[in-house]
Amino acid sequence: MKKGIYLLPNLLTLTSMFLGFYSIVASLNADYGRAAWAIMAASIFDVLDGWVARLTHTTTRFGIQIDSLSDVISFGVAPGVLVYTWTLQSFGKIGWLGAFFLVACAALRLARFNVQMGAEEKKHFTGLPTPAAALMIATTVLAYDDMVSILESVGLSRLADLFTMDYWVLALTFLLAGLMVSKVTYHSMKEANLTERRPFGLLVFVVAFLAVVAYHPSLVLFLVSIAYVAVGIGEALLGLVKRDRAAA
Repeated sequence: MKKGIYLLPNLLTLTSMFLGFYSIVASLNADYGRAAWAIMAASIFDVLDGWVARLTHTTTRFGIQIDSLSDVISFGVAPGVLVYTWTLQSFGKIGWLGAFFLVACAALRLARFNVQMGAEEKKHFTGLPTPAAALMIATTVLAYDDMVSILESVGLSRLADLFTMDYWVLALTFLLAGLMVSKVTYHSMKEANLTERRPFGLLVFVVAFLAVVAYHPSLVLFLVSIAYVAVGIGEALLGLVKRDRAAA
């Protein structure tokens, strides 16, 4: 029984790694939709492996290392290849440099996480988590056409034209890479206890949110990804303002 329990989180990790590899293959075959969905599926298994390991008290040094290697593939190389083949290759050298910068910063972020792993990481992350950066890339690919259609339908054709330009994707790639190795803090859900009693209203909210996601998953998850990235930046800027006022 013990061996089976120890196998489970590692099998989940390898599933996440497989999905990352599948995403790379799909990107190289210009199947960008499947590549993006594979990254999103990998993020689910990434959450599950950590949750199962903590729940069953089977967290090991081997598991931590294989998880990081899996994350480099699924949330570093896979989104880097996806964003390059989807858009950035049109920029030539700066395009592949941007994609490599994303991969390199993901690897550095994971290495720093392993070195600094401790109690402070339970409530927040230092730097944008690599799965969040990967999901931002994946949901951008999936929601791209929908966003253009929505902007045009509400009369914002000029904004839609700007959205169809590739420069903002290049800027987004560098921004996400920089945030991963930054000191900006992001909230962590690792220690969320699903067995504790919660207000009934929270359950209603979760059900309503899942219904909205089911109705239009790509667009909703794109907006959620933007919100998560933006909240970290906003809190960092607010902290700077407060420190400046305190020093004045």
